[in-house]
Amino acid sequence: MALSTAALERDASGAGLADARIARWIRRELEQRPPKAKSLVVTVWGDAIAPHGGAVWLSGLIRLLAPLGLNERLVRTSVYRLAQEGWLEAQQDGRRSLYRLTATGLRRFEHAYRRIYAPPDGDWDGSWEVVLAPGAVLSAGERRELRRELGWEGFGALTAGMFLRPARAASRETLGEIVRALGVERRAVVLIARDAPELEFRSLQALAGDCWHVAAVAAEYRRFVARFGPVLERFRARTDLDPEQCFMVRSLLIHAFRRVTLHDPQLPAELLPAAWPSPDAYALCRDFYRLTYKFAEQHLAARLETRDGPLPPAAPYFYERFGGI
Repeated sequence: MALSTAALERDASGAGLADARIARWIRRELEQRPPKAKSLVVTVWGDAIAPHGGAVWLSGLIRLLAPLGLNERLVRTSVYRLAQEGWLEAQQDGRRSLYRLTATGLRRFEHAYRRIYAPPDGDWDGSWEVVLAPGAVLSAGERRELRRELGWEGFGALTAGMFLRPARAASRETLGEIVRALGVERRAVVLIARDAPELEFRSLQALAGDCWHVAAVAAEYRRFVARFGPVLERFRARTDLDPEQCFMVRSLLIHAFRRVTLHDPQLPAELLPAAWPSPDAYALCRDFYRLTYKFAEQHLAARLETRDGPLPPAAPYFYERFGGI
């Protein structure tokens, strides 16, 4: 990925607001941890484009992502593959292409980004959601797809065909959507279970370490905080902020946070080790969002447009992210 030093450090002494130290941080991030093109497109679409209606011209998306190291070929290829996978659909207008989220793409974004922006849910009554999908009723391919989808929603695999997570009423609708979308609602069995302490058997809670790799997730969160904490402090030290830098760092921040949270089963505190680092990572994202969102939104409005003209205002749910921005 070719990076433009001039673009990143533009006009440090003139009319521009770009911060040279932030520019160097961005350049180092893109050189040392270059994001995969399709994955970054997914991040930007979910974080920045979906709240504004979910539709943009491909040419505008190419301009928006160029400073993040994605050239035109990478963006076109990524968008084409996302369309092939059912996330996006294209509308042609002469030689221009307008891409928008499909209903399936919107559902996937809602599931993934609900986990990113929603405040942690600490309410747990000790019950479990259990999904049974034995090989006798599901093919190996169906079970693999079910395991993948359930894993994104915090389910751990106790055996090859048994998945479980702490039950929360707020997330039960998501489980129904998953099994219906995969077409297995008549074959998979969903139970709500509780331990029976009077029988003195081993509890489901004691099996948590067998189902989820919480130590690895904790290490990811700590690396995330160490990586983005210093650049947040640099933004806090500024009296004026550059809209493009706000957008770029926000995109890299949410991209990294999304990858960590998708590995996080988001277990209740009763099932986690002491000094769990997720709240620190969440607070870092919340603080950065609150500090920079107005400037990042200015950058989006200047770079993107839809078939009807300027990018529409963000939907109300955008301002509910991270408990309210």
